[in-house]
Amino acid sequence: MAIPTPRGGWSADEVADYLIQASRTAHKLPPVRVQGHFNVWPTIVRTDYERMASDDAPVYRFPPTPAEVDYMLEVMGWVQWLEVEQRHLVWMRAARYRWYDIGKRFGCAPRTAQRRWEIAMYIVASNLVRGSLVR
Repeated sequence: MAIPTPRGGWSADEVADYLIQASRTAHKLPPVRVQGHFNVWPTIVRTDYERMASDDAPVYRFPPTPAEVDYMLEVMGWVQWLEVEQRHLVWMRAARYRWYDIGKRFGCAPRTAQRRWEIAMYIVASNLVRGSLVR
């Protein structure tokens, strides 16, 4: 299933929206577990007070639909056009990290990180306009 081309063509904002959606879909996927390992210890039955004091709140996630997973996989293919550092930058921003934190991670000013992100978005958008295939 291919992602439909937006009416006005591909822009950096359109690409960023799809990356954010792909990041959200990736976070909705179930956690990866090592196959073949299991726990033989008995289940600990906790009292109500122990459960209330627990730091671990249960995380309830609705699994993504197959269409969302298909879109996510296609969007993840788009980042193959970018260098490794650009990929990290793009995914950090898609996961809604602040520019300050992104700049700290890459050892640059927040505005420099923002300009590098804009360049990466332009690269992806221009490849989508040309209809290039992922390497």
